[in-house]
Amino acid sequence: MRELPVLAAKGLSVSFPGAGGRTTRAVDGVDLDLGRGEIVALVGESGCGKTTLARTLVGLEPPSAGEVVVNGTPLDRSRRGLRQHRRDVQLVLQDPTGALNPRHSVYEAVAEGLRIHGRHDGEQARVAAALAAAGLRSPERFFLRYPHELSGGQRQRVVIAGALALEPQVIIADEPVSSLDASVRGEILALLLRLRADLGLSLLVVTHDLGLAWNIADRIAVMYLGRIVEQGPTEQVLENPQHPYTRALLSVVPEIHHLEPQVLSGEPPDPSRIPAGCRFHPRCPLLLAGPDGQPSPAERAGIADRCRTEPLPVLPADGEHRAACLMRGDSGMPLPTVS
Repeated sequence: MRELPVLAAKGLSVSFPGAGGRTTRAVDGVDLDLGRGEIVALVGESGCGKTTLARTLVGLEPPSAGEVVVNGTPLDRSRRGLRQHRRDVQLVLQDPTGALNPRHSVYEAVAEGLRIHGRHDGEQARVAAALAAAGLRSPERFFLRYPHELSGGQRQRVVIAGALALEPQVIIADEPVSSLDASVRGEILALLLRLRADLGLSLLVVTHDLGLAWNIADRIAVMYLGRIVEQGPTEQVLENPQHPYTRALLSVVPEIHHLEPQVLSGEPPDPSRIPAGCRFHPRCPLLLAGPDGQPSPAERAGIADRCRTEPLPVLPADGEHRAACLMRGDSGMPLPTVS
């Protein structure tokens, strides 16, 4: 029996008014959980709903349906409940330069959250401890420095220190290394792993980079057009991807050599016009006929019409390797195992 998740989405949906009176379904029925001391990577193309889901889990966006569950209890969305939640679940943004006020010193940047939440006792010691935990040793040397005096990696460490100062249970990191040089990326990833080991933190890492997920995550959830289409333990998902979208993303990762590079046709559909059936079917290489005019794999399997018309269920967040694809399991034609 799995341990009670520290943070979970249960049937979570987030919608916004769109152009022409249409509704944009940024998140459209998601079950996802995060165990204590676990790192989960949420992966997908830009615009797939990853950041909206992250903001909703932090409490910055209200869900249109479903709920956020914290340690087994639905999130209290009162002002007091959200205030406590935002202390326990901290968001680290991808651009440290944009996240830091250029007029605030490092000390003020890290102390800001403490002051907002009324944690005035031992402020200087808390700031120093957070900076040290984020890898800025001799932290007092950084107190009076300003963002423009720091390297990109140091700025990201200051942002992480600001989150750590409140002693959260969970950090949600949105593309935490995308703006950093390759030489610094490894240092920040090593820092996140160390924080998990030393502090027992749980981390949800939002990224478009499956290579990053390979290096840091215990589990992976692959998101497409507002929904999780594949999830499971990292090794299983990346060594034997079962959804054609995951396979396409994985095929262009330099560290992975067992898949032929594959370019998806077209752009992700408009989230205000989600296709009927499998939402990936307009771009699915298993449904598109080959250049020689031969029937597609889905047509040969006799399920092409189902792919175009049959909605797929929400994947359960049970820790098992699962994929929302008719070309595997019940169809009788699973995707081949990658050797």
